[in-house]
Amino acid sequence: RPAAPPADFDALQELRLDRVPLPGDYNQTLLLLLDSPNIASKAWVFRQYDYLVRSNTVVEPGSDAAVIRIKGTHKGVALSVDCNSRYCALDPYVGAMIAVVESARNVVCAGAEPLGISDCLNFGNPEKPAIMWQFAESVRGIRDACVALGVPVVSGNVSFYNETEGHAIPPTPTIAMVGLLEHVDHHMTQWFKAEGDVIVLLGRTREELGASEYLALAHGLVRGAPPWIDLEVEKQVQRVCLSAIAEGLVRSAHDVGEGGLAVALSESCICGPGPALGAVIELAGAIRPDALLFGESQSRILVSLRRRNLGRLRELATAADVPFAVLGEVRGRRLVISPLVDVGLEEIQHAWATALPRRMAV
Repeated sequence: RPAAPPADFDALQELRLDRVPLPGDYNQTLLLLLDSPNIASKAWVFRQYDYLVRSNTVVEPGSDAAVIRIKGTHKGVALSVDCNSRYCALDPYVGAMIAVVESARNVVCAGAEPLGISDCLNFGNPEKPAIMWQFAESVRGIRDACVALGVPVVSGNVSFYNETEGHAIPPTPTIAMVGLLEHVDHHMTQWFKAEGDVIVLLGRTREELGASEYLALAHGLVRGAPPWIDLEVEKQVQRVCLSAIAEGLVRSAHDVGEGGLAVALSESCICGPGPALGAVIELAGAIRPDALLFGESQSRILVSLRRRNLGRLRELATAADVPFAVLGEVRGRRLVISPLVDVGLEEIQHAWATALPRRMAV
């Protein structure tokens, strides 16, 4: 890392997990997260414009990435836009890297090979040393992530002086990623497809709660380091997921991002076009239970597949040295994460689907 931030940059704050109490009710904490505008369904927004792109839209907004057919060919493109400004406020270098890799992870979960990015870099007054440091660190983070993934920056823009009454917006280096599907019919979506499918987590969950949605909502704390990103591990997790999709092994793939594993499982249960499908999960680990459920460790993808394909997926993960954990199976009409969470899908759906309309009073 280069020189420390200037003296007037005070966003990097220590987080003492031993002073953060565990939730009294994990069900209500999950519903609180699903009700957050940062996590909840964005349908209220995207239904206000035509996203069918002359009948070429194959996967509509609402999954990890949208997919559009390239008419006259078998190919398609996947598109995703990502940025977590809370991460960037607490560590602009790591936050910008995560924006790139999460956007890449999203198009990979759609079955696409990441091709390139366009960035939209939004910051406050660059004449202030702290703001200029945020900008420089974010650019460096984007550069390092793109080099590691082999993805070029093909366009972008910079917007400075975004302030109100002298207060800058959080640093927001937004990343738009495009990926290529060689055959658009082989696209993937994030929702569970059938009862009895096995649910597997690719990647490792660490005891990381800094900068998380959970910490902000449940404890009112915006502090700590954002989750660290190992770019080599990220590449391997994405490669295993792409290979599994290409071989027809998996039936759903979903990036684990804001809100952590419990939110990713909830979204996989309810966000499909058909009837919601529940899941029964057994979680175990030597870390805090709230970090298991709501921590935002990077380089994780949740997949579901037929049991007969489990062995082959394990082979792919083992060969790439990617952590592999069987979590449970698609079953019933509740999300059960034993022994902490047991919530009906109706409650999950209501919190997630109505959060924006309720706030917009529509």
